[in-house]
Amino acid sequence: MYALILLSLVIISFPGFVLQAANNDGRICAPFRGGVVDTAIVEKMLQADKEGRLFRIQPKNSRVGFCVNSVIGKIEAKFGDIQGGLALHKEIWGSGSQILVMVDANSLTINRNFLKDMLKGEHFLDTYTYPKILFVSTQLKWLNHKKAILKGMLTMHGVTRPVDFDVTMTILPNRSPQSTAEVIVTASAFIKRTDFNMHSLSFLVNDTVELCMRIEASLFKKQ
Repeated sequence: MYALILLSLVIISFPGFVLQAANNDGRICAPFRGGVVDTAIVEKMLQADKEGRLFRIQPKNSRVGFCVNSVIGKIEAKFGDIQGGLALHKEIWGSGSQILVMVDANSLTINRNFLKDMLKGEHFLDTYTYPKILFVSTQLKWLNHKKAILKGMLTMHGVTRPVDFDVTMTILPNRSPQSTAEVIVTASAFIKRTDFNMHSLSFLVNDTVELCMRIEASLFKKQ
């Protein structure tokens, strides 16, 4: 009987143990390993590291969020926990560049705090069931030396859909004391929340949602 109880406790605690182990994983691209994204994409990021063109997102200076209109006005929200990286062809900004961004949906903050629990709840983001939001780029199509269209797959609320971001990328030759960023990426896109199986309260909140990112990244250097 004791063995059965002990086994039950191990099974119950196993997901939490795996999550803790993943959080403590110091390997490059750790959040995206283990089948989270295709192995070939992870290998592409690792190859970029070997070639000295892998940039890691600086979470403290980066912002990912969304805006949506409602009957009470514009709702603006952002996420505080951001991970990821950019494998860039630094010299030519080639279309073979790869961008990975992962957001902890539970890190949501909002300008109308009384709506926070509703947006995190099962009728919208359902952060308990779907704690991560993932973007995996598929193409970076340059329009000029700064502006591009970033195509990729967005996974949110258990649904994966294609999305196109309008992107501006800036190189910082002279970094500020507050940041070690060498690249700043700003991006925006429009999606429909019903495409991600969020149909609730359509009479209160618009279907169209604007996604916004401002990402600061620095060249990855091994400790």
